[in-house]
Amino acid sequence: MEPVGEARSIERSGSEGRPRPRVVVGVDGSPGSRAALAHALTAARQRGADLDVVSTFWLEALYSEFGWMVRSEVEPIRRATREQAQALIDEVRSETGPPAGSPEPRVRLIVEEGTAGWVLVDRSADADLLVVGSRGRGALRSLVLGSVALHCVTHARCPVVVVRPTGPGGATDRVVAGVDGSPGSRVALRAAIDEAVRRDAEVEAVAAVYLRGDTWIELETLPGTATIEGVRREVAARTERRVAEVLAERGEESPAPDVRVEVVDGAPAEVLVQQAEGAGLLVVGSRGWRALRGLLLGSVALHCVMHAPCPVMVLRPAPDDGTAPGA
Repeated sequence: MEPVGEARSIERSGSEGRPRPRVVVGVDGSPGSRAALAHALTAARQRGADLDVVSTFWLEALYSEFGWMVRSEVEPIRRATREQAQALIDEVRSETGPPAGSPEPRVRLIVEEGTAGWVLVDRSADADLLVVGSRGRGALRSLVLGSVALHCVTHARCPVVVVRPTGPGGATDRVVAGVDGSPGSRVALRAAIDEAVRRDAEVEAVAAVYLRGDTWIELETLPGTATIEGVRREVAARTERRVAEVLAERGEESPAPDVRVEVVDGAPAEVLVQQAEGAGLLVVGSRGWRALRGLLLGSVALHCVMHAPCPVMVLRPAPDDGTAPGA
């Protein structure tokens, strides 16, 4: 265990001088953050990464009937926050030990003043992955998605995984990726393949065919597909080509998982949630073709984060080259 502290810098070089990957996870003692910590530990082990466990307290929430707390009153709260977070780390590490022969990640506990969403987004700037629970202690029980998770998915500068409190996920031998031909979905497919390699899993590349009213597919771009079956064949062919292109980018020397293409009728968001049943991870781009340009998070990604039965990874394509920040 690395010494606990609030320092902003840490040595991240590996034995060969290359930067070490880094996973960041937010914890607050809620069931969602406990599941997020378990997922983050596994992700760090799979990546050979360091793990930063971040817990926050908000001074504005510490106003009492006697006025604002002075610094001497705040320090006990900082210590209590650190102690509770450390106890959670110890518990989860003991419950989710690494596979035989796998190295344990270097873990650093960071206790920081501020609102959780802003602190985690700030910490995501030089991270490879940010993991959060779907709802924290401050979220209303009726909310499906908490404000911290929504803020992180919308603003984080690296890929984000949102984990539900029901557990870290289903079977780890299947990773589902949403594919619609947008830059975001291409990045999602790349990330899904990387995740599948780490997990020794297969990838299920899912394309939805939705032909009601506000159609997801512009039929005029699909010549010779007057029938729904023709549309399905064209979508399947295009998706197969995208999969082949992304696999080719990896090079012959890089390991590659089995990738299976599934074309499913229905609204994309509902199809992806349905196909994610029993999966270890669902990977989506932050915005697909249908999202308005001004939106930071599209409706499909938001629906998946809110309703998918497994952890959901959301990636944003960079504006210049179509790759995701931190991917």
